Amino acid sequence: MVPARLHLGFLDPSGAYGRRFGSIGLAIDGLGTRIAIGLATECRIEGPDRARRHLDTMCRRLGIADAHHLTIVQTVPAHAGLGSGTQLALAIAAGLRRLHGLPLDMAGDAVALGRGARSGIGIGLFDGGGLVVDGGHGPATAVAPIISRIAFPAGWRVVVVLDPARQGMSGEDEQRSFARLAAFPAADAARLCALVLMQALPALMEGDCAAFGSAISALQARLGDYFAPVQSGSRFTSPQVAAVLAALAAEGASGIGQSSWGPTGFAFAPSAVEAARLAEIARRHPAGQGLDIRVCKGLNRGADIRIDAGTDASP
Repeated sequence: MVPARLHLGFLDPSGAYGRRFGSIGLAIDGLGTRIAIGLATECRIEGPDRARRHLDTMCRRLGIADAHHLTIVQTVPAHAGLGSGTQLALAIAAGLRRLHGLPLDMAGDAVALGRGARSGIGIGLFDGGGLVVDGGHGPATAVAPIISRIAFPAGWRVVVVLDPARQGMSGEDEQRSFARLAAFPAADAARLCALVLMQALPALMEGDCAAFGSAISALQARLGDYFAPVQSGSRFTSPQVAAVLAALAAEGASGIGQSSWGPTGFAFAPSAVEAARLAEIARRHPAGQGLDIRVCKGLNRGADIRIDAGTDASP
């Protein structure tokens, strides 16, 4: 099982300080990708076309000629801001390597599979979970390095708000959107870096959910305004998710934001009881009808890779 992740924001989208993007993200429980892979007499794929492409790429990369039976058992919604593409690609890579007794190489496989072009958090969270920060892309960077990993407090919760009726941008649309954006101001990039380094991470270490949430809300607000011109003029892809999150903010929720291009939104709570209260408010809100509202924990481990007696590997 590979955990889903929340992308909590970029630090320097235009690389004003020499390294572009930089990200902060969190692995969460309750949502993820699971595959099963084993040897077969002929190649059989039970899943989307991209699963076959990933398997073919990895077989060529590793020089493996054997046929395989690959089943996509579980995935998170595609283009929802939860990292589904990276999860699936890395799950297939890890499963194939483990099946054939080969060492893992998540960074190298990610590059080969076309993942991690901007954010490195999906790759970093595959390895160890928790809350991570990547250092962005410099002139010679292949995969953004993970520069911080902190365990998410066991008692905190995340209210995750999904909109099954919408999808965020991806592929060529995403590339065109980045090309249309103005350069992100250096002063704003400096402020976002300070928010993460001097507010969010220390608050996480000290167990101060309100201070952590305040930093994430400020980060998200600035980034939301930056991306709004290519996102229908709004900080959020889904108006329904936006309305629900506004209601939760009014009820005292902190760390309000959208994961990547959305439509998934999130809010943080200091306890399971408070998260349950907020989730119930979200479900009863008029805009919450038709949304998928969940309470998740932060997940302080990476992918779970197991080998059964029949030699199948199931990340």
